[in-house]
Amino acid sequence: MTPDHQPPAAPHLIRTQAHRPDAVSLGWAELPLQVLIVATLVALALETLPNLLPWQVQALEVFEWFSLAVFSVEYLARLWLTRPWHRYAFSFFGIIDLLSILPALLALGAGSDSLRALRLMRLFRLLKLGRYNAATLRFYRALILAREELTLFGTMALILLYLAGVGMYHFEQAAQPEAFASVFDGLWWALCTLTTVGYGDVYHVTAGGKIFTFFILVIGLGLVAVPVGLVASALSQAREQIKAKAEAEAEAQAPRPSSSTSIV
Repeated sequence: MTPDHQPPAAPHLIRTQAHRPDAVSLGWAELPLQVLIVATLVALALETLPNLLPWQVQALEVFEWFSLAVFSVEYLARLWLTRPWHRYAFSFFGIIDLLSILPALLALGAGSDSLRALRLMRLFRLLKLGRYNAATLRFYRALILAREELTLFGTMALILLYLAGVGMYHFEQAAQPEAFASVFDGLWWALCTLTTVGYGDVYHVTAGGKIFTFFILVIGLGLVAVPVGLVASALSQAREQIKAKAEAEAEAQAPRPSSSTSIV
């Protein structure tokens, strides 16, 4: 007698994530990987301490090679288990996983001058933590949903930045020839002003510059407020999509009662 419903034979270690069907989860191995990521970032900071003892330097190097081996195995495992493999290889986290191990592999044949830059690339391992956070994945999906609108407002922000720099150079160059020697000085002022940093190294002193700054700030605040609303709306939409997909998958995987006919 053959049963109507059989449980899936996939092991508990490897499964597909419900919110990302193209990603493979390593089950209980995910937690040690997260701990290892944080530990490698701490080790990166410890390497910069002065007057380290020789055995401490050697221990940090051994730990780096150990983490490199683990992350390499993780990358190859996810690459092998994902079908088709290029969905993972060319995905965001696939590229991040590759960049997290690539610096150490390149450092094998690199000189001492480029070794520091390659070690700095290990900071990409910090982005690996985003895989294990559902909120980060929702934010990523929200950016995908609103990418056209964000591209539009990003382009408008660059145009506004350029116009602000040129305008401030026009108004202030005669009064402050040293502070606004070129349009690039105006661009620096525009960047500090629109991002509300305000270092105070260059600022407007003329009446025209002050009036121009007023209009630039009003328009700049609008350009900042609109993308924030777009991302908030996209986050809500992404949350609903993930919830609907999870409910649909749970309903599809639920065992259905078998209909059998009785013969009297």
